[in-house]
Amino acid sequence: MARQEPLVFTVTRRSPELIPPAKLTPHEYKLLSDIDDQETCRFQVPIIQFYQNKNNVTDVLNREPVKVIREALAKTLVFYYPFAGRLREGAGRKLAVECTGEGVLFIEADADVTLEQFGDALYPPFPCLGELLFDVPGSSGVLDTPLLLIQVTRLKCGGFILAWRHNHTMCDAAGFVQFMTALGEIARGASVPSIHPVWQRELLNARNPPRVTCAHPEYDNVADTKETMIPMANLVQRSFFFGPAEILTLRRLVPTDFRKCSTFELLTAFLWRIRTRSLDLGPEEEVRLLCVINARSNFSPSLPKGYYGNAFAFPAALTTAGKLCQNPIEYALELVMKTKEVFNEEYMKSVADLMVLKGRPHFTVARTFFVSDLTRAGFGSVDYGWGRPVYGGPARGGTVNSFYIPFKNRKGEKGIVVPFWLPASAMNKFALELDGILKNNDHLVTDNTPLPIKSVL
Repeated sequence: MARQEPLVFTVTRRSPELIPPAKLTPHEYKLLSDIDDQETCRFQVPIIQFYQNKNNVTDVLNREPVKVIREALAKTLVFYYPFAGRLREGAGRKLAVECTGEGVLFIEADADVTLEQFGDALYPPFPCLGELLFDVPGSSGVLDTPLLLIQVTRLKCGGFILAWRHNHTMCDAAGFVQFMTALGEIARGASVPSIHPVWQRELLNARNPPRVTCAHPEYDNVADTKETMIPMANLVQRSFFFGPAEILTLRRLVPTDFRKCSTFELLTAFLWRIRTRSLDLGPEEEVRLLCVINARSNFSPSLPKGYYGNAFAFPAALTTAGKLCQNPIEYALELVMKTKEVFNEEYMKSVADLMVLKGRPHFTVARTFFVSDLTRAGFGSVDYGWGRPVYGGPARGGTVNSFYIPFKNRKGEKGIVVPFWLPASAMNKFALELDGILKNNDHLVTDNTPLPIKSVL
């Protein structure tokens, strides 16, 4: 596939400003849950949304995006006022939000580029992210810094880009989409969100006394003896598109008894196996697969509607590289399917207890593949008055994790884009094996040129 020339454009930003809630809000301390404040969530998450100019559709939409979003943000923070506070750490690494009402960081910007110039394919990573989401000095820490950073960048065509960075300890994908949706409703004229935010973080706190009742290999303390944890700067990135044809091909490669598995289970089994092979691990090396599961409906009763804290866990499938790579694909598929079977309310409580007993650890990183399915998260459905975004979702990934992101290619096919980060030699092996399985390299993104946008066929 021919490589594209890098898209060069200039972004002019105004000085960052703090947007406080539009009304006075309570000054209080609100404890996070024992799921929120684990080490795994102590980082900033970048999200990006691209919107077309639809001012010609109706006079109602003939509005200026920076002004609309800035004003709606202040009004939304009245309901979600903890976001306007600052995170503090207490005894036992316990986190709490001091609801100071200081506000969130907001940047107004303009870019001398049109949405059309970005090309047909909008999906992560976006190497231009530093221009579209400026890292305000001193703002990127977890503690004592603004919990949200927003940049609205107007484009020459009348469209705009809305880029976000939020502190993961405050919410997961479902919770943040709830916040964005509330902002969209208020931007379109509502006086209150349709779903009222619910804090109640105590619902996901450890028991008293805490007691770990389930196995949690996802938090094992594993040394990286083979130096598989490689800095992002030494990795290459490629994204792969899986449309109906690719999913059907993979489904036909598994035994009949397994063909009713979900698309997530099917795709994850193949990708985990191919990824492990590409890394050339020793046959006795332990490998892990971590699958994010939303716990909101796994409680009895369910968590309250409007709960926007972190409400997920990631049960692990554990095996050796040799068993995973040498056994038929149904071996990997069965392991993936079993990760969901072990998950229930007791499992979630056990995770919270483990956090308290073991110092709120990070998940195991060495020889781990972490998968998060965002195809139904809703980032691509948020309407601030300009309709749905052309793209809405993660702006980048990490060294061990991959996202499943909904995507429509230039042929109009709906499917899933999966960004991957691997060492160059491993990436070549990965792409070649996947290509060999699918027998159709027109459906693979194999260009690793660092462009803002890469094409998907």
